[in-house]
Amino acid sequence: MRKRHRLAGSLLALLTVLLSTGSSAQEHDADELSKQLSNPVASLISVPFQSNLDFGAGADGDGFAYTLNTQPVVPFSLNDDWNLISRTILPIGFRDYFPGDNVFGLGDVTQSLFFSPKAPGPGGLIWGVGPVFLLPTATDDFLGTGKFGAGPTGLALVQEKAWTIGVLANHIWSVAGEGDRPDVDQTFLQPFLSYALGGGRSVSLNAESTYDWEREQWTVPLNMTFSQVTQVGAKPVSFQVGVRYYAEAPEDGPQWGLRAGITLLFPEK
Repeated sequence: MRKRHRLAGSLLALLTVLLSTGSSAQEHDADELSKQLSNPVASLISVPFQSNLDFGAGADGDGFAYTLNTQPVVPFSLNDDWNLISRTILPIGFRDYFPGDNVFGLGDVTQSLFFSPKAPGPGGLIWGVGPVFLLPTATDDFLGTGKFGAGPTGLALVQEKAWTIGVLANHIWSVAGEGDRPDVDQTFLQPFLSYALGGGRSVSLNAESTYDWEREQWTVPLNMTFSQVTQVGAKPVSFQVGVRYYAEAPEDGPQWGLRAGITLLFPEK
């Protein structure tokens, strides 16, 4: 019996070592992928599936909202100097605090295109600019705007050792759509900060701020997340968990939330 216990303890210790310490090459690859994930215009194909659970919404403060964002990011090489990065956000949402029945369905698609130089600028500055488009794909009025929209988008960031700091912004005006729906005139501002912990791990803080100029209303969720890049079979993936607090929201908006996600990674070979 004691021998079996010692053998089980030895196997458990070996398994712990194998899970906690990969080869140096694998750790380097995970760190590099983690660094690229912190850069929205990196030359890395990624497909995030991001689950957001929000609480405290509605008139009585007991409402719940769920949003699954599918956000494929695909870079295209235009020439020796420039990349074009396509970033799509496709939301699927559930809301239980609107009048009438619960609402479930597809939301509006946001499509951004960034033209970005392949080489960093002075001081290691990485940047990209381009257009952003809003497509009225929502299956319910409560989940979308009913408007086509367009505007400019841009981002700038610096990566220094373990740190990534930057900001992403866009502004969308409605240009067509259902005449009985309110116009879209909104600014999105996302400052972000990330620190690499090593071994493919990182911790991030951002504010996904939106200002609605029609309603003169801010919505400001502050997100803190932990991410781990690892191998699942032969494929690299990133897992993410986090929490968020709404520093500002509409009167019936949520107060806090949770975030979890998985990102499929397709690095260049």
